[in-house]
Amino acid sequence: MQQLNSSQWVSRIQEWGRALGFSQIGVADVDLSAAEPGLSAWLAAGFHGDMHYMAAHGLKRARPAELVPGTVRVITARMDYLPADTPEGWQALELDRLKHSAEAIISVYARGRDYHKVMRNRLQKLSDQIAAALGPLGYRVFTDSAPVLEAELASLSGLGWRGKHTLLLSREAGSTFFLGEIFVDMALPVTDPVAGHCGSCSACIDICPTQAIVAPYRLDARRCISYLTIEHAGPIPLELRPLLGNRIYGCDDCQLICPWNKFAQRSALPDFDARAGLAGSQLIELFGWSEEAFLRFSEGSPIRRIGHERWLRNIAVALGNALCVADAESAVSLMAALATRAEHPSALVREHVVWALAQKN
Repeated sequence: MQQLNSSQWVSRIQEWGRALGFSQIGVADVDLSAAEPGLSAWLAAGFHGDMHYMAAHGLKRARPAELVPGTVRVITARMDYLPADTPEGWQALELDRLKHSAEAIISVYARGRDYHKVMRNRLQKLSDQIAAALGPLGYRVFTDSAPVLEAELASLSGLGWRGKHTLLLSREAGSTFFLGEIFVDMALPVTDPVAGHCGSCSACIDICPTQAIVAPYRLDARRCISYLTIEHAGPIPLELRPLLGNRIYGCDDCQLICPWNKFAQRSALPDFDARAGLAGSQLIELFGWSEEAFLRFSEGSPIRRIGHERWLRNIAVALGNALCVADAESAVSLMAALATRAEHPSALVREHVVWALAQKN
């Protein structure tokens, strides 16, 4: 094979990454010390909620070489996830769904195949390709699967900048992409970071239904609808339930309102195409799924990780919110659906059903 200098190898790795479906590849240094004070303050404030693993790992998240000894660089990758058939004006169309209280809203990223599997498989292939070309290589692949400061590494390597909602933003692709990393023991040249372009915009802060973005670049996960419907295992706080509306898995509001997402890119991979039965489904229909049906319909989907119990908990809240604004005829159907779970074996489900039935206007 021809002799290449280290910068040329980075270009070659980027070419291989694009061939595997990645939208962009960067290389970051492992010095994340600048992020440590912010991480410590965020944990000290309790903003991580029930995500105890974040506190358990502490500052290891900001120290890649402690997580994987020998690591000297991190290859970062982003992969666009908007389904190929996403129409122009998709942001407005998605926001409009919030007005249809009987419709179930699932975050756009979760309507297709589980991104963990898609990303991990392709990052592994890229790693194998690098090792085959460059010789012995110590590496480890991550995609939202370990104590890694993904957005910080991606920002350092020039994949984008941290938006005020704390997600990574790209001028070419907005924020509708997944991130993954390859920790390597080879001192590849780093790619340059890019400047931030949020300016004075506060759209993401203003639209957040629960005001979870407590300050620019500072998120209280305990108030975030994505956290409440996915990560949080217990009862959803009473004062936040009405604010969930008809969102049953995740929340995209801060991304939907972001001006940069007019540049969001469609994915070339069929993995992220929306599955039938997830986009545009009615709450009553999804609430009727047995555990067997839930497992069948969520196979290979990120939704499966919350389990049937939390699935019913989330939908019960959404049904209660729909009941608040329903006309008499619709209210009868909503209450009948809720009644089918009134004696569910799970105390968590029963409690949310009782709350929902009490929302009748």
